[in-house]
Amino acid sequence: MSHPNDGLAVYGPDHQKRDVVGSAGNPPDPLWPHSAKVCLSIVINYEEGGENCLLHGDSGSEGLLSEIIGCPPYPGQRHTNMESLYEYGSRAGFWRLHRIMTERDMPVTVFAVGMALERNAQACAAMMNAGWEVSSHGYRWIDYQNIDPITEREHVRKTVEIHERMVGARPMGIYQGKPNENTRKIVVEEGFMYDNDAYNDDLPYWDCGFGKPHLIIPYTLDNNDMRYNINNGFSCGGQFYQYLKDALDTLLEEGRAGSPKMMTVGLHCRIVGKPGRTQGLIKFLDYVRSKGNEVWVARRDEIANHWYKNHYPKGCGEPPRVELVGMRTSKL
Repeated sequence: MSHPNDGLAVYGPDHQKRDVVGSAGNPPDPLWPHSAKVCLSIVINYEEGGENCLLHGDSGSEGLLSEIIGCPPYPGQRHTNMESLYEYGSRAGFWRLHRIMTERDMPVTVFAVGMALERNAQACAAMMNAGWEVSSHGYRWIDYQNIDPITEREHVRKTVEIHERMVGARPMGIYQGKPNENTRKIVVEEGFMYDNDAYNDDLPYWDCGFGKPHLIIPYTLDNNDMRYNINNGFSCGGQFYQYLKDALDTLLEEGRAGSPKMMTVGLHCRIVGKPGRTQGLIKFLDYVRSKGNEVWVARRDEIANHWYKNHYPKGCGEPPRVELVGMRTSKL
């Protein structure tokens, strides 16, 4: 049976279009600073204290991304083991990652869940003192697939207020993580300069379906420590290191051949913050440093600022300015 979208490369409503072709094998030169061959973005997801829990007014317990792989939520009940596993991230794992990153002066973007950020002023202060970007990870670490637009919009506004109070500035970017088809429209209307709810490219790109260009900086679920907490995922730090190294080496080869790209590494305090997993991360970070100017390690707001300055769509006027808040360093 035929369908009106059959054979189309770009299809769907303006603010929800799918594009399965992209740059068709001819991506733009990103013009990374100092002619870097790869731009590396390190993201720490700070979610602990914003997950599903009866004590948060939710209908059941959390079931995602813990050491209890495949654990179903408990409807109407607390799951104290799950709560404890999440608490490891905020109590211990965060501080281990903070030490590892600050010792190496690594620029970091934090995807911070608003409810979690509000519960831990000490961690929030440490992020700011380190010069990290504190980006939004939504108000809750929940699935927004079936959340109505009014509630989701209120959650977005609430997390912006928390950032303004805890960090001193509104977040420039957002990663809802588990969005729905209305999320990006809400994000644009609420004034975010970019979002990260995409996995479909190796470079940032523009979505022009909202009356003005909106920047998408794709995230990753493969260069991500979440794969420790799934079946057939990483089982030790050596596997994590090897996978990240292979990804970086491939992108370096492409960059040296004239097609520089971007790489993201996603981390979680309760996952790679465990002692037995950190050595693989440390090994990768030191490998990155060994590449010198070939790898630009940058916060995501820096990447957004670079893309607005150098790649703003023609005919759309002057690009708006991306404010960089609390930045201390960004080294090659």
